[in-house]
Amino acid sequence: MTRRPHPKVVLITGASAGLGAGLAREYGRRGAAVVLVARRLERLAALAEEVCTLGGHALAVAGDVTRDGDMEAAVDRALEQFGRLDTAIANAGFGVTGRVERLALEDFRRQFETNVFGVLRTVKAVLAPLAATRGTLALMGSVSGHLASPGAAPYCMSKFAVRALAESLRGELRPRGVAVVLLSPGFVDSDIRRTNNQGRVREDAPDPVPAWLRMGTAKACRIMVRGIERRRAEVVVTAHGKLAVLCARHLPRLTRFVGSRTSGPPRPKWDT
Repeated sequence: MTRRPHPKVVLITGASAGLGAGLAREYGRRGAAVVLVARRLERLAALAEEVCTLGGHALAVAGDVTRDGDMEAAVDRALEQFGRLDTAIANAGFGVTGRVERLALEDFRRQFETNVFGVLRTVKAVLAPLAATRGTLALMGSVSGHLASPGAAPYCMSKFAVRALAESLRGELRPRGVAVVLLSPGFVDSDIRRTNNQGRVREDAPDPVPAWLRMGTAKACRIMVRGIERRRAEVVVTAHGKLAVLCARHLPRLTRFVGSRTSGPPRPKWDT
């Protein structure tokens, strides 16, 4: 077997916190070279040091998925530093919540600019280097991409769109040897429920989802990385997430009945 001249190279957007940081740590434990992309460079620098102490290699690159050109620049830096790209994880995103009648069109645009067009910018930037290595593209979806709920239309719409994108890309990229993995977490420990509708994080805000219902970040990331490495079509994380997706697929009428009578997703109390 030919020995690789360098470790597996993984690019992760939205890597400064939450699931992005957790995925970076998990790949670091596996000895990978991780390209960390996010807006908060100081957070990335600290995480890069941590990844190195775990046994991996890291490159921190400031980048915003809502800005044209940032992802291409990040990929160029990755190729310059490590020479290849084996895996890309389009993780950057947040959630806009609230009743449709109370939200402005700008709220929907802001949601799609990050969660949908930000993913598209990432996909466009990584396709050629992934095709060169017959690598893996992972898109961060959600259980909310299968099951819409009252009070979360913008977020659910964006994650339904990401799921559709993953399904379309899977067929388009198969001839080029690129696998497409859709990641669909349920309630896991992350910053998403501490982030308001403008995308600002309040780290001291309590998570409105009770601890007994949430899966820890490290465990969730282990499950996701294992699925990415196995090139699975979709990785649904948490037992309640798997049950929700199962019901959405096989019991749609029951799912709609229950969903239409729920009060919507938990919201951070500081977000108005």
